[in-house]
Amino acid sequence: MEINKVVCMDNLEFMKTLPSESIDLIYGDILFGTGKKFTDYQDLKPNRKVIEEFYIPRVEEMYRILKKTGSIYTQMDYRIVHWTRQILDDIFGYENFINEIIWHYSQGGKNKLGFGRKHDNILFYSKNIKKVHFNADNIRIPFTPHKQDKSNKSYGGKMGIDEDGRNYVEKWGTGNKKLYRYYLDVGKVPEDVWSDVNSIQSGCKERRGYDTQKPKALLERIIKASSNEGDIIADFFCGSGTSGVVAKELKRKYILCDINPKAIEITNSRLTS
Repeated sequence: MEINKVVCMDNLEFMKTLPSESIDLIYGDILFGTGKKFTDYQDLKPNRKVIEEFYIPRVEEMYRILKKTGSIYTQMDYRIVHWTRQILDDIFGYENFINEIIWHYSQGGKNKLGFGRKHDNILFYSKNIKKVHFNADNIRIPFTPHKQDKSNKSYGGKMGIDEDGRNYVEKWGTGNKKLYRYYLDVGKVPEDVWSDVNSIQSGCKERRGYDTQKPKALLERIIKASSNEGDIIADFFCGSGTSGVVAKELKRKYILCDINPKAIEITNSRLTS
């Protein structure tokens, strides 16, 4: 199996060439089922039969090539998240579902008939919940002060300083059965709503001219959380190649695939610049 490789072909046919249990982490900013013709590709129709016929064989291949310790993150929006969740439950097992992550972004959101739509769904599954790797300490973020505290010094619980001079906040767990202490200098693991990762605006230097490009910060969190240095990261809907760029920067190996020649051109340009 060749690593640090970018392939232009149908991802189902490409995955069939890969050995079983060879990949540590799979990420996919998959086709969302908008039915739209983007500048760079034609999206699938938002139809259950179309979605199932397209994704079931691909998810089966992803399950086969993922290591027992591996994880998969698939990103989409409201159009197909319910169908995709059913497919992943059937193939990976409901018991191996870990999170539905909501990525709340700043742009878009117009909806004349209801509330503005401003998030993507990221479904996070393990291949085996008992063996999965999750590096919580690699992705910690600072605690945020309580919104109602004007001094910005209260973190929503009992504040204190221990004998070593470290600031902490104590909070009761569910049912007030146990008091937990959190040190402010350690930070916290992000919850499953990510509003601290900005989308890529039109004038951003990170943008590479691909319609649905995702920010590096989003992939950094996923790759740091669910892989280690030297692991193999696979993205079979690689688009502008952000997953490969981040994998390379974080000293991971990568395997990227997209059926769109322009996506491959952009990806190769980013990886070699």
